[in-house]
Amino acid sequence: MPELPEVEIIRRGLSRHILSETIEDVDIRLPRQIHFPSAPEFRAQIRGCTIKEVQRRGKYLLLALTHSMMLVIHLRMTGRIVYAPDGEVRDRYARVVFLLASGAVLVFGDIRTFGALYLLPRHDLYRITGLASLGPEPLSDAFTAEGLRQKAQGRRTFVKAFLLQQENIAGIGNIYADEALFVAGIHPARRVDTLTVEEWSRLHQAVRQVLREGITDGGTTFRDYQNADGGQGHHQEHLHVYEREGTACDVCGTEIEKIKLSGRGTRFCPICQK
Repeated sequence: MPELPEVEIIRRGLSRHILSETIEDVDIRLPRQIHFPSAPEFRAQIRGCTIKEVQRRGKYLLLALTHSMMLVIHLRMTGRIVYAPDGEVRDRYARVVFLLASGAVLVFGDIRTFGALYLLPRHDLYRITGLASLGPEPLSDAFTAEGLRQKAQGRRTFVKAFLLQQENIAGIGNIYADEALFVAGIHPARRVDTLTVEEWSRLHQAVRQVLREGITDGGTTFRDYQNADGGQGHHQEHLHVYEREGTACDVCGTEIEKIKLSGRGTRFCPICQK
């Protein structure tokens, strides 16, 4: 699933290509992935709109259009959006294709079809529940160790599950949660009510560190993730624990283990994360 670093890389790529582009038409090949409004209304309303800005909130892409309209794209598990300057649609899983005035196309592809597109006025973004309930951006000044600690007060959930809850922190998924806990030296099955002030500080710093590293490496690609140009990331070459179960920890040499917590596969080093 594309997480914050991958969506941020896509945002930056799209910003290089599509600002001031006008959407002449849209080819909706799988209408059910248009979650709002209806597919015919979506097509009618977006035709003729010009793209003014590409934003990101958590794992959501937000394209600011003329007339105060917003195109919101949630990639979810296998979604991708690729810019093709020659107008060729190369994705066999293309679900929605935006035809731009320059002759280029913007292709939303999705193998498992869990992704979602919305088109609505900026002032109605609160209607997208998942977007409206997001916690602070972890690379912003609003994200603090004390804020994390306060959100955890009175709760007994696993720290791994806490990191995945988007109302606590926006944009973190399985990959970067596992990586942050490793860097912080915290076992993923620790209860949040047992973490010390110093451990919250380490975790806060680790979250920011692993996200920045993921962005620097162009994101993580195991199967489906592509950037806005159709290329892949290479952060998978630098991961400490994710998808590395059975291999040696690159710090202490102990074998990386995998368990299931709250229904999610979770990797950790039993020594570095006692």
